[in-house]
Amino acid sequence: MSDRRSLTDWEADGFTPEAHLPVRVSLLRWKLGRKAKQEPGFRFYNLFGHVLRADVLTAASQRVRANKGGPGVDGVTWATIDAQPGGETVWLEALAEDLRRHRYHPQPVRRVYIPKADGRPRPLGIPTVRDRVAQAAVLLVIEPIFEADFEACSFGFRPGRSAHQALDTLQVAIKAGRTEVYDADLSSYFDTIDHGRLMAQLHRRITDSGVLRLIRLWLRCPIAEEDGDSGTRLTRPTRGTPQGGVISPLLANVYLHDFDRAFHGPDGPAQFANARLVRYADDFVVVARWMGSRVVGWVETMLEQRLQLTMNRTKTRVVRLGDPGTSVDFLGFTLRFLRDRHGRPHRYLAVGPSARASQRLREKVRAQIGCGFNGSLAAAIAAVNALLRAWKPYFAYGYPQVAFRDLNHFTRERFGRFLRHRSQRRARPFRRGETLYAGLHRYGFRPL
Repeated sequence: MSDRRSLTDWEADGFTPEAHLPVRVSLLRWKLGRKAKQEPGFRFYNLFGHVLRADVLTAASQRVRANKGGPGVDGVTWATIDAQPGGETVWLEALAEDLRRHRYHPQPVRRVYIPKADGRPRPLGIPTVRDRVAQAAVLLVIEPIFEADFEACSFGFRPGRSAHQALDTLQVAIKAGRTEVYDADLSSYFDTIDHGRLMAQLHRRITDSGVLRLIRLWLRCPIAEEDGDSGTRLTRPTRGTPQGGVISPLLANVYLHDFDRAFHGPDGPAQFANARLVRYADDFVVVARWMGSRVVGWVETMLEQRLQLTMNRTKTRVVRLGDPGTSVDFLGFTLRFLRDRHGRPHRYLAVGPSARASQRLREKVRAQIGCGFNGSLAAAIAAVNALLRAWKPYFAYGYPQVAFRDLNHFTRERFGRFLRHRSQRRARPFRRGETLYAGLHRYGFRPL
């Protein structure tokens, strides 16, 4: 990966610098990706040196810092690192030296739980800042290699790809007549990835022992979990890659790449049923004109027998969108066919925020300005505005008007309840005769 040619020469060959990355790091990634694309059978054997590069480690630390994650088991934060003599520069040099001399060993991953959409807890692993930077450096180097191989049906956690693009692709397939949907659900996908099979998949493209050793260390890294009064309990996983690790999303995509590739292979549903697969990490749907037992059997056999994953049978179903009143939820949105609003004889495919996504926002608003909130009206409005501002860009996709209208009504009602429960000793915030809508607007409330 020599950089002897000028950047102008590389740009003439098609190189475009990536945003938020140093040009030389971006060029390295571009050349690795180009090599992988040009030679699908090539196995990269000289990558560890790139991981140790000062500009790669610096770019990795900047990415980790920008994500503003919490501390790991050691309690070290970026403020801790910046307060040390020499700050981040000396800290990165020490990390590079430990990596170079193979003295680096990851610390246990701190496990916490966050609520899922259905109320169940989702385990989240938080590596230390040092381990996250090391993972980010490896990710910067190996990501473009596997990006060259990934199928177009995969959208999750990939550069330049998004959930909205996945929804665009799904809409095109449905509008083309593929109205039967196999809506799949994988149980605890990240926790059930087989380490041996994953390493074999990585080895198809990477033979560099230094990089593969680091990935093995991260996969086998102990999990530290608070165990009530008995302190911290350590467990060493034999399967899975913790959600929360910087490199975990790429490894998850690598593991499901065999599924994507086989789906579009000579014996896959894309060929024998003209089906389409749209996948965002472990969340995917298959659409076809007719969802027969052959397609369903192929998918379930591939996932459960070959990849050793577990299907959640209670949530996996076949939906026929052509039937009245049917719908399917995907990536926080509901897709359904509705009658034309102008009375014309055809129906249109409506895509809007799902009921579950809307309910979760209601719960957040209720928690933000519930009975336990003692701040001023201005503070309450600022807090709710922040929630709505973060929620709106993603869910503005498709036809969100009805959901937005209902959520705005709910939010105004919650503000009305908030004002009714305020202490009578406080001054009334609104002017005489001013409506709730006008008063909230004057105080700066910005609805969806």
